[in-house]
Amino acid sequence: MGRLDNKVAVITGAASGIGRATARRFATEGAKVVVADIARDEGGELANEVGGSYVHVDVADEASVEALYNTTAEIYGGIDVLFNNAGISPADDDSILTTGLDAWRRVQDVNLTSVYLCCRYGIPHLQKRGGGSIINTASFVAMLGSATSQISYTASKGGVLSMSRELGVQFAREGIRVNALCPGPVNTPLLQELFAKDPERAARRLVHVPMGRFAEAEEIASAVLFLASDDSSFMTASTFLVDGGIHAAYVTPL
Repeated sequence: MGRLDNKVAVITGAASGIGRATARRFATEGAKVVVADIARDEGGELANEVGGSYVHVDVADEASVEALYNTTAEIYGGIDVLFNNAGISPADDDSILTTGLDAWRRVQDVNLTSVYLCCRYGIPHLQKRGGGSIINTASFVAMLGSATSQISYTASKGGVLSMSRELGVQFAREGIRVNALCPGPVNTPLLQELFAKDPERAARRLVHVPMGRFAEAEEIASAVLFLASDDSSFMTASTFLVDGGIHAAYVTPL
């Protein structure tokens, strides 16, 4: 307990899934949490629950992202942790042969450009604090190929991974750590919605997880806490895989 005492953390995509579990975990560890999301009702409710603040943000809009960090700094006096977690995985992002340009661009805007914007406008606030931690949500799909493709999602997560490495190196001597979190499939509303539409796709993915199940959001939140806290003080520019062993599996257990 207390690993984030007196720290101010901004979590995008905080109203559900991994972001929601992380907001709760951060609060129990002493952080002042800013719930940043487009879902006003769910986000406001969560902010009240964790004793933090809700800030409405469209992560694909530059002015909205800039306002998010300025508003947070006005409320709390500074920022220490950025968890850039917002993302989408729409049904029209599929094979490269069927995914249209509009679908491609929308996923890139929300999943990749948003991380660029959050780092661009968040890092100056960490510099004012003399350091901090940034966790960017990539994915295990940034490391592997898949025959059940979500082409823009996969490409966006590869971009997050590469950008995180570069930022981690660039800002290391300023005390700003940047790491890419790469979760495996997580039992979140996003995954449930996707797989409810295509049970065969769900089955094809689950069989490749050596642990035989999808992760729970709380398990990923524990990994985010590690990266946000001083427990990971010598880690930066890293690829932090929390995927139940998928990346290492050639043949999974019976």
